[in-house]
Amino acid sequence: MMPLRVHGFNSQKLIVAIPWLWLAVFFVLPFLFILKISLSEPQLAMPPYQDWVREFEDGLLTISLNFGNYILLFEDDLYLHALLGSLKIAGISTLICILIGYPMAYAIARAPGHLRMPFLMLIILPFWTSFLLRVYAWIGILKDNGLLNQLLISIGLIDNPLQILHTPIAVYIGVVYSYLPFFVLPLYATLVRLDNTLLEAAADLGAQPLRQFLTITLPQSIPGIAAGGMLVFIPAMGEFVIPDLLGGPDTLMLGKLMWTEFFNNKDWPVASSLAAVLLVILIVPFVLFRHFEQKANEEDK
Repeated sequence: MMPLRVHGFNSQKLIVAIPWLWLAVFFVLPFLFILKISLSEPQLAMPPYQDWVREFEDGLLTISLNFGNYILLFEDDLYLHALLGSLKIAGISTLICILIGYPMAYAIARAPGHLRMPFLMLIILPFWTSFLLRVYAWIGILKDNGLLNQLLISIGLIDNPLQILHTPIAVYIGVVYSYLPFFVLPLYATLVRLDNTLLEAAADLGAQPLRQFLTITLPQSIPGIAAGGMLVFIPAMGEFVIPDLLGGPDTLMLGKLMWTEFFNNKDWPVASSLAAVLLVILIVPFVLFRHFEQKANEEDK
């Protein structure tokens, strides 16, 4: 069947061009704009930065790039601590999502067919409520006289309320709760497509269930783990709302620092350089994942 041609442009090229155009308009152009601001100098005006391409009265154009914003990020301990704090919270939250989400995705994938959809609906159900409202709800749960402390006191586990809100623990709880579905769904999509005949063959050869899982199920589910882990790690690195509402002064993350630089300090060049560095950091695991995925596909062929 020949592809449909419209004025010399076939439909296959059109289908491929649409997502590339989307990425160019909503990803590449905004990033180039942020990169331009990051190389400028701040000023007390609107916009609060100087354009590094300037035209003088004699018609000459000069380009004055300011790399001092990037140097500042690596010289000032504040930004380094924010980067390390973001990596720590995002990494630990991703690990917790793996430990909690894998049994959930595995149970849903192994459930009878008529029960899978209701279980998936329970995973997706929180998305029907505003993200901000869900984070605010955790304030009522985690505060000193909140539901969690009242429950622990009522069952006799503690005598005095625990200080959970405005601590790193509250941030971990908020991040894991908010992004756990992003890990479960792609992992479920991987697990549900696994070939069960391999498990049956392993059982016929005398392999115990644990060994079947470690030698067959777990290796084949690694792509789902990697995809779900990136869907948790990447947005958690730039998270602002959760550390701002649930975290305390000791919870320093890049998203919160960018908000401070943009709106409080009015230092758009430094905030833009933070955003550019964050983007480069987040692209690295994605590129590595794609590299190993393509290498695995080539080996399978």
